[in-house]
Amino acid sequence: MARCEVCGNDYDLAFEVITAGERHVFDCFECAIHALAPVCEHCGCRVIGHGVQAGDALFCCAHCAGAEGREGVRDRV
Repeated sequence: MARCEVCGNDYDLAFEVITAGERHVFDCFECAIHALAPVCEHCGCRVIGHGVQAGDALFCCAHCAGAEGREGVRDRV
């Protein structure tokens, strides 16, 4: 069994994620998202989809980008 690095659960169905050369172990996707997903620079929610990028900043949606003064950003439809 492996121990989840977020919640500490020792779980027989834990899984590994390797990103940027680093190994992470989680017991569920919720913990993986909590640890690895980027954070919207306006509202602070985890960006688990494409999000929108404006320069170096990542936002969960065009609304949040606009609220931070980024112009011309729109959601993909």
